[in-house]
Amino acid sequence: MRILHVNKFLYRRGGAEGYLFDVASLQREAGHEVAFFGMAHPDNEPMPYAPWFPRQVEFDPVPPGVRGKAEGVGRMVWSTAARGGIERVVKAFRPDVVHLHNIYHQLSPSILSPLRRRRIPAVMTLHDYKLACPTYRFLDDGEICEACLPRRLWQPVVRACNGGSRGASLAVAAELGLHTLLGAYRPVGLFLCPSRFLEGKMREARVFPERLRWVPNFVDVDRWRPAEAPGRGVVFAGRLSDEKGADVVIRAMTHLPGATLDLAGEGPARASLEALAANEGLADRVRFLGRLQAEALGTLLRGAAVSVVPSRWYENQPLAVLEAFASGLPVVGTDLGGIPELIEPGVDGARVPANDPVALADALRPIVDDPALAFRMGASAREKAVRDFGPSRHLERVTAAYDEAIAGAAA
Repeated sequence: MRILHVNKFLYRRGGAEGYLFDVASLQREAGHEVAFFGMAHPDNEPMPYAPWFPRQVEFDPVPPGVRGKAEGVGRMVWSTAARGGIERVVKAFRPDVVHLHNIYHQLSPSILSPLRRRRIPAVMTLHDYKLACPTYRFLDDGEICEACLPRRLWQPVVRACNGGSRGASLAVAAELGLHTLLGAYRPVGLFLCPSRFLEGKMREARVFPERLRWVPNFVDVDRWRPAEAPGRGVVFAGRLSDEKGADVVIRAMTHLPGATLDLAGEGPARASLEALAANEGLADRVRFLGRLQAEALGTLLRGAAVSVVPSRWYENQPLAVLEAFASGLPVVGTDLGGIPELIEPGVDGARVPANDPVALADALRPIVDDPALAFRMGASAREKAVRDFGPSRHLERVTAAYDEAIAGAAA
């Protein structure tokens, strides 16, 4: 099968890009031919079709000046450069199926019209909530917000929930509103949802409910090896930003005397988190390790007793949980989004309310204080990762979705 993966960034920038390259590797190993289309960027991996990629544009921060903002909004709504580029790529590569990922803003759904015209089947993995929430995350000023459901897309303007800017909020609301009105995503045959929770929110938002399919993420269980003996301490692996809740686990450490915390990741909240740890007298028990490569992160996980995912937003299906499970670690996570689907309390972790350091500490304490218990729970977590989220099982699910989309396009 010839598979064209499409994503605005073509380097390992975040979870979506990591998934993109990992699933493409699985497909190549299975004998499929894979190619990529995205935006031109200096960090992109080398790509044979790169000369046809649309030029780089960034929206964080937004382009400066009135003209820059106007061009940026135009690119968000309908990119003729992206449409022309993918037209040339599909003509040269002749894919059997196109697998879309994050195409918003820099590419836009303009890239779908050449696929529809050539009757090329397409599936799209929903890595976030963009098709239901103009700002992706169901957050307003750090609090859970579902004001846009279903299709109440004027709410971002009323609330100025896109960075507190009414102009920026108007731009993203108009973008999604216009695309929804025009049915811009109609050429997509199936929408793949990594969590049941995300699938439910898409149904509430009336996003092509008959085309939604649950296809959970996967983890390379051979890469993430479990430890052979109990570890110690707590580990947080993720972006250091407010919605990830790293501040909550730092505060929880004040209720866990003697326990240590390692934070692996970077982000805009790092300085404030370091200050919080210092102010709480935890400088000797909390380490900030920065962003780690997979091998170093695997070593860190194998040496810990438990991983923590204290998010205060609707996580979709966080790879941090799957990677911890594959590494033989139990996970304590909040009861938001897709996290509860992964964790079985008392078996492979625990679930706690968001923004509650005391509840988080209470859930961590028995695991941290009893390495043998942590090790047994970690073994159950590893078993789940191998059984339910291994690469071969995922490839079966994705290939089945491709076959369904191909059959639908033929019909």
